[in-house]
Amino acid sequence: MTIRRRIATIAAGAALAPIALVALPGAASAHGYVDSPPSRQAQCAQGIVPCGDIKYEPQSVEGPKGLRSCSGGNTRFAELDDDGKGWRATQVGNTVTFTWKLTAQHRTSTWEYYIGDTRVGFVDDGGAQPAATVSHPVDLGGFTGRQKLLAVWNIADTANAFYACVDLQIG
Repeated sequence: MTIRRRIATIAAGAALAPIALVALPGAASAHGYVDSPPSRQAQCAQGIVPCGDIKYEPQSVEGPKGLRSCSGGNTRFAELDDDGKGWRATQVGNTVTFTWKLTAQHRTSTWEYYIGDTRVGFVDDGGAQPAATVSHPVDLGGFTGRQKLLAVWNIADTANAFYACVDLQIG
């Protein structure tokens, strides 16, 4: 092999390496958030509440499974944990349909919905790959007044989940 041909081969390999890395499966390939009623990150993306980086990537609130924070433990999105930031609460009844917007669908183990420490909704997807939009009706179990609901999308083949908090005015 000539020197010129070796250089061309190395250059071609170097050019393709970033493409190969992007194509690998993993946690970065899955993204989503609650779009309706508008979650805190949806409010940021829509300019309803002034926010930092989250306004550009509302689908990126990802962290280890089992957390109970709006930011998913991601310090870059810590403002989502600030209950005094001026989040608008959506007026709802006793049952609410939460709609997730998934910018990349990833096999799902479960969807969970919490008010405080009480799980008010649970959907087992058994590892199925969801559509680009997923909706779940959730009975709020007798809660009233202003409440913060935590929605969790547990990914089936990674140790991570996606998190979204939704401010509600129930009743």
